[in-house]
Amino acid sequence: MDYKDLANLIYKDAKNIEYYEEKYPERNLEEGAIVTRFAPSPTGFVHLGSLYQVVIAKKVAEQTNGVFFLRIEDTDQEREVENGVTNIINSLHDFGLNPDEGMTSETNESGKYGPYKQSLRKEIYQAYAKYLIEQGKAYPCFCSEEEIDKIRKKQEAAKIRPGYYGIWAKCRNYTVEEMIQKIKNGEKYIIRLKSPGNESRKIKHHDLIKGNVDFPENDQDIVLIKADGLPTYHFAHAVDDHLMRTTHVIRGDEWLSSIPLHLQLFQVLGFKPPKYAHIAPIMKEDNGGKRKLSKRKDKEAAVGYYTEIGVPKQAVVEYLLNIANSNFENWRKQNPDTDYKAFDLQLNKMSVSGALFDLVKILDISKTIISKYKAKQVYEESLEWAKRYDKELEEMLEKNKEYSIRVFNIERESNKPRKDISKWSDVKREIEYMYDDIFNKNNEEYIYQKINEKEEINKVLNEYISNYYNENDDKEIWFNKIKDLSEKLGYSREVKEYKQNPEKYKGHVGDVSMCLRVAITKRQNTPDLYEIMKILGSKRVAERIVKAIK
Repeated sequence: MDYKDLANLIYKDAKNIEYYEEKYPERNLEEGAIVTRFAPSPTGFVHLGSLYQVVIAKKVAEQTNGVFFLRIEDTDQEREVENGVTNIINSLHDFGLNPDEGMTSETNESGKYGPYKQSLRKEIYQAYAKYLIEQGKAYPCFCSEEEIDKIRKKQEAAKIRPGYYGIWAKCRNYTVEEMIQKIKNGEKYIIRLKSPGNESRKIKHHDLIKGNVDFPENDQDIVLIKADGLPTYHFAHAVDDHLMRTTHVIRGDEWLSSIPLHLQLFQVLGFKPPKYAHIAPIMKEDNGGKRKLSKRKDKEAAVGYYTEIGVPKQAVVEYLLNIANSNFENWRKQNPDTDYKAFDLQLNKMSVSGALFDLVKILDISKTIISKYKAKQVYEESLEWAKRYDKELEEMLEKNKEYSIRVFNIERESNKPRKDISKWSDVKREIEYMYDDIFNKNNEEYIYQKINEKEEINKVLNEYISNYYNENDDKEIWFNKIKDLSEKLGYSREVKEYKQNPEKYKGHVGDVSMCLRVAITKRQNTPDLYEIMKILGSKRVAERIVKAIK
C-alpha cells in the first residue's frame, strides 16, 4: 500500500487537480494587470479597516485594467450571521466599490472563476488535499481534542513552543497501513499538512508595503481540512487565490506573521505565490495612547455609520485614499475637480505604521465635496438618504421639490460656494427655517447680537419693512438701503468707519443686517440673506418680520 491508496480511501470521488487547472485557466489580461480580492467572512458588519483594504485593492486593480473580485470565506459556519453576505455586498455598493466579479447576493454570483463562496468549493479543496496526500505532503490526524490539549499542557509545563510539530506530531509517523486501518476502523480524523519546514531556518520575503522581512520557516503541521470536511482559512486561501488567479493579496498586517505558512502552502502545492501587501491598521487615540479602531468600542468603526449619518461615499473613499498615500491631499488640491480614480495609488508609498483616525477630517472632505454639487444633486442625494433615515425631511423635500432646489442653490455655484453641509443628516437643520410649516411651529427664541433691546429691535424692523424693503431691488440696491437705514438710526454705513470712530455710532451696518437675519430666519449664521429673502418673497418676509416684532 502507498500514499495513493490512502488518498483514494479518503477522497475516492475527488477529481484530479488537472481538471480544475483547466477549468480555471490564467486570465486573459494585459501584462501588468493586477487581480485582487476582498475575502471577508459573513460574521457581522463591515469594518472601516476592511473598507480601507477594499479601496486599495479595487484601486490598484482598476488602474492596471485588472480585476477586483469578492470571495466569501464562510468555512467557519458557526460564526456566520443571517444575511451576512447581503450586508457585505450592500456596504460595498453604498461606497461605489462594487466588485468586477464574485458574489452578487446570498446565493447568486457573477464571473467564470467561481463558486465565490468557499462553502460551495468543498470538492475543489478535497481534490487538492487528495493531491497532497498522494505526494506524502499531508496525512490524516486521529488525535482527539483531549489529546491535543494534553500536548499543549505538556509544552506549557516544559516552557517550549506550543503546537503540533516535530516529535509532538505523533500521527505523522504512522505508516500508510496504520492510517488506512484506523480509517477502516471508523476512527475520526482531520487532514494535516506534513510541514517540510525547520524553525531554525529563515525565509526572506519582500512585502509590497512593509518591505523586506524575514521569519523562521513554518514547521507546524497545521490543519488543512477540518472534521466537517471544510478547509481551514490557510488552505482555502492558497487554493482559491491560485485558481482565481489572484496576483496581489492586500490584507491587514495582522496576517503578516502567517507569511511563512502561506508561502509554504503555495510551495508544497506547486503554485506560484501571489505578491503580498500588508496594510497597517487604522488607529484611534485613547487616554493618551493609541489603539486599533474597534468594532466593540467605536461606532465609527462600522462603515454603516457613515451611511446612516449621510456622509457621501466619495468623502469616505477620498479620506481612505488620503491615509493610504499622503500625496493624495496635494494631488487633490492641484486637481480639485478631477475624479479621484485618476489618482495613481502606489503601494510602496503606504505607511508601515497605522494612520490615526480623524472624523473631523472626513467631515471636512465631505463639506468640500458637497459644496461642489449642483443644487439638483444635493436635493436628490439628501432625499435618497432621507427616504432611509428621516421621514420628516423626505416629506419636506418631496412636497417642495423646485422650491427646495432653489434653497439648495443659495451660494452654491460660485467661486466660494457654501460649506455648511458636511453630511445629509445636517440638511434638515440647515434649511428648515426656509419652510413655513417648520418655522412657524418652531419655538426657538430670537437670539439677537449687538442690537438686543426690544425697543431698538422693533425700531429697526418697523423702519425697514415700512420704508426700505422692496423685493424687486437688485442686491446692490438692497444692501445700499440697509446702509441708508443704518445711517438713519445712528449706525455706521461701513464696518471700517465704525472701527475707526466707535464712539460716534450705536454700531454698524453688520449689526443692522444681523437684526434682520435673526428676525427672518431665527439664525445668526445663514447663507446670503439677500438670496434667502428673494426665495421667501415679500409676503413671507413681511409676515416673519411682523412675527418677530410681536
